[in-house]
Order: sequence, then C-alpha cells, then structure tokens
Amino acid sequence: MMATDPGKTRKTKTPATGRKSTTPKVKAKVAPKPEPAAPATVVESAKPVVLGPMMRKPELINAVVAKSGMKKKDVKPIVEATLAVLGAALQDSRELNLEPLGKVKVNREKKKPSGKVMIARIRQSQDLPSEEAKPDPKDMGAPAASPTAAE
Repeated sequence: MMATDPGKTRKTKTPATGRKSTTPKVKAKVAPKPEPAAPATVVESAKPVVLGPMMRKPELINAVVAKSGMKKKDVKPIVEATLAVLGAALQDSRELNLEPLGKVKVNREKKKPSGKVMIARIRQSQDLPSEEAKPDPKDMGAPAASPTAAE
C-alpha cells in the first residue's frame, strides 16, 4: 500500500461490489407552486442634488450686509472671524450644531499634499425657504421707501 497524505482523501473500492463508494445524493425537493406575487410597490429613490452657483466670501459678506442692514466695513471682519472659527473647528474634527445651517459632522478625511480633504455630512432640521437662502434683489439696491401716512 501507498502512504497517503492526511490532508488528502481518496476513494476506495468496496470489496463486495467492486464499485467506488460514494456518498448518497440527496434528491432536490420539488418546490411548491409559488403563490401569486404581491402587487409591486414603488420605492422612491434619493433625489439628485442640483448644485446652484458657488457662493464665495465676497458674496457672503454682501448677503450678510443686505440681511442685517449693517455697513459692509462692520460686517466684513465679523464674517471673516466667523469663517476662521468654523474652519478651526472643522480642522480639529469637531462636530458643529449651528441652526439654521444644521448639524455638521466630518465623516472622513484624507491628507493630500495640497491640504486636507474632508467628507462631511450636514443635516438640517427642515428645508429652508429659498428666500432665506438667497438675499432678496430688492435688498441689494437702495433701501426701500418707508410707507407714508397717506397710504
């Protein structure tokens, strides 16, 4: 007889029949007839986000001036300081909860030679009306005239 490897198996012939021994095959059970399918349900997929024009710092400053009614020379240092504080908080991987902006959480970050890329999730409690998101063009120009007593 030959020495066999313990990790290998080999088939042997049974002495009585001379046939190779095999494990008995299990017959597949016949599946019962399928029941009528339930009516199809429509599942809404996530809506794609259509990006608008990018808002840059000068536009943000102008929007804050229009919204607050303050002078640009007073608003500019406040907006720049706010952006610096927010940037430092994100740099430290802090979670932000700033309503109505929403809750900002950094999910992933990757260091690149040009800087750090952060993938963040922003969750707002409700949809903001488009009037709040964009300044009113009437506010950008001259101040609106106050109503007169005759009106």
